[in-house]
Amino acid sequence: MTAAHPSATADAHRLPGADGGLRGSDYAPPAWLRSPHVQTVLGSSPWRRRRGARLLAATGAVTTEHLVDGGEGVRLHGLHSVVPGTASRGLALLLHGWEGSTESSYMRLTAARMLERGYEVFRLNFRDHGGSHHLNEAIFHSNRIDEVVHAALDVARRFPARPMVAAGYSLGGNFVLRLALRAPAVGLQLAGVASVCPVVDPARTMVYMERGHRLYLRHFERTWRASLRRKRDLFPDRHAFDDATLRLGMRELTEWLVQTHTDFGTLDNYFDGYSVAGDRLAGLQVPTDILMAADDPVIPLDAFHTLALPAHARIELSRWGGHCGFLLDAHLDGFAERWVAARLDAHADAAREAGTRTRLASAIGSDLAPGAG
Repeated sequence: MTAAHPSATADAHRLPGADGGLRGSDYAPPAWLRSPHVQTVLGSSPWRRRRGARLLAATGAVTTEHLVDGGEGVRLHGLHSVVPGTASRGLALLLHGWEGSTESSYMRLTAARMLERGYEVFRLNFRDHGGSHHLNEAIFHSNRIDEVVHAALDVARRFPARPMVAAGYSLGGNFVLRLALRAPAVGLQLAGVASVCPVVDPARTMVYMERGHRLYLRHFERTWRASLRRKRDLFPDRHAFDDATLRLGMRELTEWLVQTHTDFGTLDNYFDGYSVAGDRLAGLQVPTDILMAADDPVIPLDAFHTLALPAHARIELSRWGGHCGFLLDAHLDGFAERWVAARLDAHADAAREAGTRTRLASAIGSDLAPGAG
């Protein structure tokens, strides 16, 4: 990992709102990697995906495919990886971004870093991602949190290694925050979560992309249209939309989705349904870390300054990084996947220590009980 340049770190700390739960990051890339567009494009490039594949292979992990229960007949696909012959230190659930998959570069690289630390890893595909379109008739949308929560419970049952931690990137970062919010109520024991460049305010994100570099809006339009075409080919009786629909722009296509495939009625209601802006994360009971880049060209920064967070939730703000890039060098190694692994490992360690203290207190209490001994 490259060392932080003192002035860069100081600048990060001077960013507006860098107080309380919002602190500066020590990430400082070389000068040639300080463009947010270079970071974002290289971060999801084929070269980085191949690097992720090599690092995963180097761990010696065995990876198996699984279909997990999303509830109400929903099936989601995922990959479980474990290094044979090692004592597991816990289980890490990883969630990808919109139109990403279990094989996205950041998913492979984060999995490798967690495996190196002795964890089992489960990479989950959202509905209609990673070639899983055939598993469910209905189309994916960003408010399908219930099936992800249900799938996380199924993963926890199937793979009992503990503590369990979770992380997500971009839209997956939004999903992991909502998963953490719901975990206590559904009995999912999460020791901690980490979120990288999460979608906080979807309505603001749409406007930000519309006003920003068209490269990113065009990329999401192109990949989403391809996904919808595949869905139509698989289920022509259920999805009979025409090519004119697929030629709609991002906002118009999202409005079509909301009106024809959800019960939200309006685009504003749909965006509000998966927003975590303002005080919506104030009730988090699971320890949470969030990493955000000030120069992210996809996710607007302003929503992070107004988040109401509990004491055990922290935002780490970097001056550089682009959208889920955070590249360190010409090898395309990344700060973000190492940051995620370190934060999740720390949360798991804290959970183990708390469990040890609880067991010790229980044993002492038993010894002191009347009639003991």
